[in-house]
Amino acid sequence: MNNKNTLCLWYNGDALEAARFYAQTFPDSAVGAVHLAPDDFPAGKKGDVLTVEFTVMNIPCLGLNGGPDFTHSEAFSFQVATEDQAETDRLWDAIVGNGGKASVCGWCKDKWGLSWQITPRVLTAAIADPDPAVASRAFKAMMQMTKIDIAAIEAARKG
Repeated sequence: MNNKNTLCLWYNGDALEAARFYAQTFPDSAVGAVHLAPDDFPAGKKGDVLTVEFTVMNIPCLGLNGGPDFTHSEAFSFQVATEDQAETDRLWDAIVGNGGKASVCGWCKDKWGLSWQITPRVLTAAIADPDPAVASRAFKAMMQMTKIDIAAIEAARKG
């Protein structure tokens, strides 16, 4: 990787599996170089996958198989702007349906514990509406959702 800044994401031995899932699920994503450990290390043996270079929607990432000591938290998430309900459903269902977990307000976790915000552009526009009443209605509607329902957001926006 020649990037000036790369997200390093910690995994417990399954960084390559995660990178492959992201590459299959998200546009503009790919798995790059896979680096094997040159020697034994606390979480593995010589020859095990140590790091995986990959991109998620053109964001450079490095998956590090660091072991069980650290896990992902909601303090870090990928926020994915979707164009329509079909894209929202596809991404949400891919994450949750592959061993992930649904949360609230468009958030979900993948099976590795990494958080994702699947956020339709319609929602972002609605809660930033210059009319405070419109923004409030859209925000209140969102707060009742797990996966975002664009039709319900648009209905709330209209009042």
